[in-house]
Amino acid sequence: MSTQRVRDLSEFVKAYDVRGLVPDQLDAEVARAIGVAFARVIAAADGAQSVVVGHDMRPSSPELSRAFADGVSSQGLDVVLIGLASTDQLYYASGALDAPGAMFTASHNPAQYNGIKLCRSGARPVGQDTGLREVREVAQDLLDGHDSSQPQGSVSEPATARRVTERDVLADYATFLRSLVDLSAARPLTVVVDAGNGMAGHTVPAVLGTAAGLGALPLTVVPLYFELDGSFPNHEANPLEPENLRDLQRAVVHHGADIGLAFDGDADRCFVVDERGEPVSPSAITALVAAREIAKEVAAGAKAADVRVVHNVITSRAVPEIVGELGATAVRTRVGHSFIKAEMAAAAAVFGGEHSAHYYFRDFWFADTGMLAAMHVLAALGEQSIPLSRLCAAYQRYAASGEINSRVADVEGATARAVAWAQVNGPVQTDTLDGLTVTHPDQPMWWFNVRASNTEPLLRLNVEAADESTMRWVRDEVLGILRAPALPGIEGWLRAILRCPACRGELDDAPGPGGPELVCRAAGCALAYRVEDGIPVLLVDEARRTD
Repeated sequence: MSTQRVRDLSEFVKAYDVRGLVPDQLDAEVARAIGVAFARVIAAADGAQSVVVGHDMRPSSPELSRAFADGVSSQGLDVVLIGLASTDQLYYASGALDAPGAMFTASHNPAQYNGIKLCRSGARPVGQDTGLREVREVAQDLLDGHDSSQPQGSVSEPATARRVTERDVLADYATFLRSLVDLSAARPLTVVVDAGNGMAGHTVPAVLGTAAGLGALPLTVVPLYFELDGSFPNHEANPLEPENLRDLQRAVVHHGADIGLAFDGDADRCFVVDERGEPVSPSAITALVAAREIAKEVAAGAKAADVRVVHNVITSRAVPEIVGELGATAVRTRVGHSFIKAEMAAAAAVFGGEHSAHYYFRDFWFADTGMLAAMHVLAALGEQSIPLSRLCAAYQRYAASGEINSRVADVEGATARAVAWAQVNGPVQTDTLDGLTVTHPDQPMWWFNVRASNTEPLLRLNVEAADESTMRWVRDEVLGILRAPALPGIEGWLRAILRCPACRGELDDAPGPGGPELVCRAAGCALAYRVEDGIPVLLVDEARRTD
């Protein structure tokens, strides 16, 4: 009797990709089953004849990608293995070959993880609502031995297996990127690049150097951690965390460099450090690249009003302002690559950017590529003589908190308390495009967004304001509210019927200067009632005015 363990794919096939522990969750058998399912669900729907597969530098990646390729080929499709690649190099191959693709990577996750990023022909995204759920279900049936089209207990039999070939597309990828941004006439620049032992160590020498046989650019690249090593011996390959930028910041200052670039593990995200060693906000990079793409479209004869740039809800307010000032149209959407890519395609947008340093280009099949964004920044810097800090100052208009996570048991209640606080300090505007965004448009301007995690009791907070002191005030006040325990002792049924005795307005929980309070949300009332030992003291004469 077989004692083989069957994995539950729902544990690690996420909303946008596959990301699991090796080999406990993701091994060759699972990869092969997903390859079969991908061929049936995605490639078949695309009418594809082949699938392109790449992988990163993790020790498990070659075996997993080969198993996936075996599963695909067993379904009568050819497979093109491009070998070591960045995720955007895989997207290039998918676009150039017009074939569905699979990239084996766990991005910035620790060494014990691996995963798969999937796309349709032309690098179109595959997510939970665009085929990934069906891929998971078919693969699960295969692993469970319930596949009606195959013998019981068999993942697939290669009755009509097709060719699996290898193809090196690195030089083609580098040539294509150089065709989109010409760096040959830039002033000489010294560029420190931290690859974090990830795939930028493979792609940067090809794109910015001569490793792929292309001509030399006026760049002196100072490499940090270019050795491909999936154990990440120097630091985590996640530049979103400030501690992972420290080595780059020191190296930029030490070498007197013009700019520093930090890539994540699969090199699809790029973070920028200026000549002082100070990080440049991804929102500022979004605005800078947007301005360049708008100018290029207008120079080619397009009307500025017809040019669209996509940004998510927590990108700096400076982005839509600058896009609007240039006469173009800013399109606001939800956080996440599937939403950005879908909105870009729908709006025929030329460019899109996110706070997480994902940058999307129409000319790159609406897919994200950190390398192309980095080349735009290098070109902008190389076209004039001022340092990067001065160049980017025009695009960094506001003070931002960055994303802050809090574990919150009562997400709905905590969010309501934050809104109540904002209304007391209003007037404010709210919208629910992605989580809740509360905006104070008057001076000093501030806004915050809270988004609940789909998988755990977590709230993500982003704050931006006209100045640093206002941002810190809003950040600290809202964080205190989100992390404070819920007001004790008031039964739910009673809480639902409580009203302000002065105006009959609804009451919201809020932390007050002397302890928990119930604050009237009615415009113009501004009364707050203290709560003592869980009992609300609803006496108008003893209420505190909040205006």
